[in-house]
Amino acid sequence: LFRSWVDPVVICISLPLALVGAMLALVVTKSDFGMISLIGFVFLLGLANKNAILIVDCINQLQDGGLSQKEAILQAGPIRLRPIMMTTVSTILGMLPIALGLGAGSELRSPMAVAIAGGLVSSTILSLIVVPVVYAVLDDWFPRRRDAKSTR
Repeated sequence: LFRSWVDPVVICISLPLALVGAMLALVVTKSDFGMISLIGFVFLLGLANKNAILIVDCINQLQDGGLSQKEAILQAGPIRLRPIMMTTVSTILGMLPIALGLGAGSELRSPMAVAIAGGLVSSTILSLIVVPVVYAVLDDWFPRRRDAKSTR
């Protein structure tokens, strides 16, 4: 999909950012770390991965359109900020009643919602900074040939 190993590495760099936020949220709220919170981690990693893919793919598209690496990186953040924020806010608002313990059986599902919400906050903020920086560094270290004539 990305025609290079650099892009998947950049995307994978964003995943620990989500896990750190999830663990901190579980510690701060004194929630249980168990199988239910691990299910939340899987959900969270999927969302964090999607956000990083959105940023990297936008950078690649802008560079294929003729922009320099620096210009593409600077434009990709604001372009993808809105879709990333919409996904993050809607997911956090959806998890809020579960995290607060509203409803039957919520004490079982609460750690999952806390992990998802906490991880989304940290991964959203940090991935908008870390992903472009790591992309720039790795793309400078391992440059790839970009042809306007090349096909996917």
